[in-house]
Amino acid sequence: MDRRVKYTKSIIKDTFLNLLSEKDINNITVTEVCKIADINRATFYRYYDDCYDLLKVIEDEFMDELTNSTPMINLPDESVYDFTYGVLKVFENNKKLIKLLFNTNNNIYFLNEVLEYCYNKCVEKWSGLFPDIDKNNIEYKTVYIFNGALGVINYWVRNNFSEDCKFIAKTIEDTTINGINELIKK
Repeated sequence: MDRRVKYTKSIIKDTFLNLLSEKDINNITVTEVCKIADINRATFYRYYDDCYDLLKVIEDEFMDELTNSTPMINLPDESVYDFTYGVLKVFENNKKLIKLLFNTNNNIYFLNEVLEYCYNKCVEKWSGLFPDIDKNNIEYKTVYIFNGALGVINYWVRNNFSEDCKFIAKTIEDTTINGINELIKK
């Protein structure tokens, strides 16, 4: 992709996400995006049909990055850490979008899509690792672990990604595998 096109699309997306953090998508106009981004409407329409199309493109690009950046779930040596770290790196690379998803109700359906992807990967992995445990039991345990991990990630996001991804991934892995035993023993 041409460098200028990439830059223009980046400015449009960045402007749109800034506006989306301030107001509902129904109240954002193409004219407003163009004025703030300092582009003309023809430039916007060269790449996007409207603000909803722009949001869909942002969502699709994020999901592509997420699915391409997380380790393959069926690799035998893939750990909780590897998968979590892959997800967190994608989150960190998309801070503005992730903050928007976690801090507003603007696009709760997309957040659910992201979370469902991660949840399904966990169920798939653990079902393969523990074939003797019935699926219902694995799903309940996954819900418990997943919601704990989600709480940690939400805390990390709300604290402006203050900790390194490696630390957060290790914390989630340790707690997933060992529970709170480490805290109880001390």
